Amino acid sequence: METAPRFDVASLPAIRQPDRVLMTTPDHFDVEYVINPHMAGNVGAVDKARARAQWEELRDTYERLDLTVSTVAGAEGQPDMVFCANQTLPYVKPGGSRGVVLSRMFAPQRRDEVPHYARFFESEGYRVDELPFDPDAPGQSFEGMGDGLWHPGRFLLWGGYGFRTDSVVYDHLADEYGFPVIPLRLTDPDFYHLDTCLAPLSESTALIYAGAFDAEGLDAIREHFRHVIEAPEDEARRLFACNAHCPDGRHVIIQRGCQETNHRLRSAGFDPIEVDTDEYLKSGGSVFCMKVMFW
Repeated sequence: METAPRFDVASLPAIRQPDRVLMTTPDHFDVEYVINPHMAGNVGAVDKARARAQWEELRDTYERLDLTVSTVAGAEGQPDMVFCANQTLPYVKPGGSRGVVLSRMFAPQRRDEVPHYARFFESEGYRVDELPFDPDAPGQSFEGMGDGLWHPGRFLLWGGYGFRTDSVVYDHLADEYGFPVIPLRLTDPDFYHLDTCLAPLSESTALIYAGAFDAEGLDAIREHFRHVIEAPEDEARRLFACNAHCPDGRHVIIQRGCQETNHRLRSAGFDPIEVDTDEYLKSGGSVFCMKVMFW
């Protein structure tokens, strides 16, 4: 993919914010292998009762914010399926048509997760599309809303690449669906998905960890968000501060203990809601990873 396009975000078509939440039950959640740096040393270390309680706390938090939560049952043999941001990219076009692009997971251990979500979105009446595959071309992996993040309220996709997603996929999405895409190259393996280092909070504000991007990516973020809040390195790296989620432009659901990040959020007019996801941090995920928003 070429360099980021230059345009005024306000000139792009408006799309309505998603108001439904999909979560996957943690019935089979565990750390059984190592496919990211955070998993190292945590194989077999998950407290499953504690993980269940934390999942229920997050679900209840969304419901208290008047969002409808649907669930997909976690499948045996799929311990990472609980991180349901990764297997799909749901979308709505400016005219209102809904669809979902299925992921092509980078790690072989996670590829069998995707059909469960295909069936869910089919049952919801979505157009369900698979990515084309060229056996002679390199790469072509794509991990859904782990790397593809919608700009709040606008028909614009932020596209992370470098570790789990290949940039060539965004060329296809732009050509096939008309998605304007701003590519962001990720440079630090601790921040292997875009949702670990960029949290779009509102149309004008984003929370980031600056150390995860190259200079071009930082310039693009600062050009298209009027306000950029930077999380400190320790909270971003250790507590996944930027894996927070703001579903309504005001409340920011975030891992407990991100004190400086919360101070900066409050100073910018946001209302942090702390939840505990420390069992999921052992597997390299937190709030944003544990849900997917849809229409």
